[in-house]
Amino acid sequence: MSQVKYIIFIAFLLFANCGTFAQKTERDYIRKGNRLFNDSSFVQAEVNYRKALEKNPNSTEALYNLGNTLSQQRKLKEAMQQYTAASKNEKNKTKLAKIYHNAGVLFYAAKHYQEAVQSYRQSLRNNPSDDETRYNLALAMKMLKDQQKNQQNKDKNKNKDKKKDKDKQNKDDQKKKQDQKNKDDKQKQQPKPQSNKNKMSKGNAEQLLNAAMQDEKQLQEKAKKQLKNQGRNLDKDW
Repeated sequence: MSQVKYIIFIAFLLFANCGTFAQKTERDYIRKGNRLFNDSSFVQAEVNYRKALEKNPNSTEALYNLGNTLSQQRKLKEAMQQYTAASKNEKNKTKLAKIYHNAGVLFYAAKHYQEAVQSYRQSLRNNPSDDETRYNLALAMKMLKDQQKNQQNKDKNKNKDKKKDKDKQNKDDQKKKQDQKNKDDKQKQQPKPQSNKNKMSKGNAEQLLNAAMQDEKQLQEKAKKQLKNQGRNLDKDW
């Protein structure tokens, strides 16, 4: 084989391998992500699962595995988003059961027991023989019942406190009204001031009048005496 033909042959193999690699990229990323996940390299596993999803956004396996590695990193909200997306695309019941089971685990960890119960029930509908899911469902139902009971007690105590506050407010309002009423009654019982401070009884008026007349009489007599005495000292008219 000539050198030119050899080079062309090698180039052909390279291009063929590139095409094959491009077709397997999604699976390669998932496999690599799985190896990293098993080695507890969750951040690197996440990177590979996301690369797989760039190649195939509808890959339920990549979505599910990405949800698992996000869960290990305590990114629960993001993990739930991946499980939700996977559940919408997955048709295999066994895989659906795993998706709903893991979603239930996340809801339980977040103390969202109502949602956890619903997720475990969905898992059992797709795989009724899963004893672990059945146990988790029973535990979630118990926690939900306790949660609801505690909430009822809180609401009851809250209502009692509101009633106490309302009763106290009513008592305070009634006391204010009674105090105002007592004040008004007291003011009504007090004697009204005289409209004319100088007003006097008829007897007092007569006494004052007689005294005034007596004083006037005495003044007139005194005046007459003075005139009489003055007349003695006057000369006769011309």
